[in-house]
Amino acid sequence: MTKVFIDGSAGTAGLRIRSRLEGRADLDVSVLEGEARKDTEKRREMLNSCDIAVLCLPDEASRESVAIIENPAVRVVDTSTAHRVAPGWAYGFPELSAAHREAIVSGRRVASPGCHAGGFIVLVQPLIESGILPADALLTCHSLTGYSGGGKGMIAEYESAGRSPELYSPREYGLTQTHKHLPEMSGISGLENYPAFCPIVADFYSGMLVTVPLFGSQLNAGYTIDDVRACYAAKFTGPVVKYVGAMDKAGFVASNTLSGTDAMEVAVCGNAERMLLMSRFDNLGKGASGAAVQCLNLMIGAPETKGLVL
Repeated sequence: MTKVFIDGSAGTAGLRIRSRLEGRADLDVSVLEGEARKDTEKRREMLNSCDIAVLCLPDEASRESVAIIENPAVRVVDTSTAHRVAPGWAYGFPELSAAHREAIVSGRRVASPGCHAGGFIVLVQPLIESGILPADALLTCHSLTGYSGGGKGMIAEYESAGRSPELYSPREYGLTQTHKHLPEMSGISGLENYPAFCPIVADFYSGMLVTVPLFGSQLNAGYTIDDVRACYAAKFTGPVVKYVGAMDKAGFVASNTLSGTDAMEVAVCGNAERMLLMSRFDNLGKGASGAAVQCLNLMIGAPETKGLVL
């Protein structure tokens, strides 16, 4: 039986991971409750006595947890931004390539993808890898997310009876173009430039829709929208990430359709001149907790989708 310690089990990601792992006979899952969660020595003891530590913490706290792990046998899945482009860390998105999958399976340190970033990378990395899109392309990314992505503070703000009228409308943020997901978005996708990134939070609990607009003229010579679709169709066949062709209903694409699940859909809309690359998922699912559970399964040799909701 694999001993799993969830460090930071009281946050939104930690709670979802804990619920996905409940009742599994192959795992012995432990957490620290109450004030013990902030006790460094108790955390040190738990971190060094488990087989896999799942970190659901802010960046600095995640770095601290990794620093106090002295047992070389302990493996780590980190859901924070702290280690996603760090040397020696596997990027936890197995659908990107056989090499990514193997790095997770054999890895001692695995960084679970970010929500916005994962939705962008799944659209861009395959096109650069296959030579359809040049690595020096200048891209824009729009990402619409539910408010649970902001953590407990934002959840409380949106669910307050006396909330501000502004919270009823979508709100764009990341206005300085220094969002912490940008190094991951470019580094993992193979893109040489940061995209112009427009994240938007709206008045629904969870769900995410990421869109990368693309001109046909931006593709390498000889490639068309049909090649883009064929690339996705060949690469993303499930069970977690699937190319679905179209994801609209009567010309509208909802961003919360996969709320509560750990699946991801990929689609291409538009025409030969102007296309929209789209990924849809739950920001707490494949965008966070579901991705971490998928990585954990691969690391211990369990069925990849065990415990996931697809």
